[in-house]
Amino acid sequence: MNNPQLNKHGELQHLLSTEGLSASILFKILDKADSFLNVAEGREIKKLPLLHGISIFNIFFENSTRTRTTFEIAAKRLSADVVNLNISSSSASKGESLLDTVDNLCAMHADMFVVRHAQSGAAHLIARHVAPEIHVINAGDGRHAHPTQALLDMFTIRYYKKEFHNLRVAIVGDILHSRVARSQIHALTTLGVPEVRVIAPKTLLPGCVDKLGVRVFHDLAAGLRDVDVVMMLRLQNERMQGAILPSAQEYFKYYGLTQEKLALARSDAIVMHPGPMNRGVEIDSSVADGAQSVILPQVTFGIAVRMAVMSTLAGVG
Repeated sequence: MNNPQLNKHGELQHLLSTEGLSASILFKILDKADSFLNVAEGREIKKLPLLHGISIFNIFFENSTRTRTTFEIAAKRLSADVVNLNISSSSASKGESLLDTVDNLCAMHADMFVVRHAQSGAAHLIARHVAPEIHVINAGDGRHAHPTQALLDMFTIRYYKKEFHNLRVAIVGDILHSRVARSQIHALTTLGVPEVRVIAPKTLLPGCVDKLGVRVFHDLAAGLRDVDVVMMLRLQNERMQGAILPSAQEYFKYYGLTQEKLALARSDAIVMHPGPMNRGVEIDSSVADGAQSVILPQVTFGIAVRMAVMSTLAGVG
């Protein structure tokens, strides 16, 4: 079956998911992000002309501050023309269909769409609908995927750990509702991480999680032992239906990351979190702000990674 993310030459046309992408494509993006990392720090003018004249539309049907802002900064650093569509005041809130909205934006000569939507598959639908010269980036769709978050996480791991082939990585928390976790798992296994662990209560794990090639733990202490990377996840309360957990306090007691629990991991383990963090629920402030935390560098790296994705899709740089 053809990969909808690739054009007829096998090049990346859209970024919809990390699933189905080869290690060579993922490494190409990570390597290109390396070259963009110092644009903000090493240049008096924090811009490159690579996407000059390209129109990028950020269409976010779900609220987001960090992701939308980093996409906007990334596009502007590549000299693109950026349009942020306010969905709450757009025609979509008046009943216009998703594809009608996209058609109208295409009529305004859009070259690239960055899409966040509450429905899984929305970005795929748009990618199948638009003309071949238009590119689509999935900035998060329902419970399905968040590929640029996974890529910036992979960049962060490589930045601090250099290699993937000798790591134990633990993903902790709400795996069931997390599009980030799914994208992370696909990226980690594709890039050659030999052991990916998921740690969560049974109520926060999808039924088929073991088929993703991960080791499943329900006990945090056992799952953290000797790992190199700890990736914490936010409780996705807005996607939960019914009482899945007794309370936030109970969750923190058993699955919240504290200094004591982190000590079970390797002494040089790094702690990651895609944000926004719920301090005192999934992570203690002493860990979030501690020496092993790389949570803020993740945000910085996200700009370079999104620059790399945009320039790769546009075939420049």
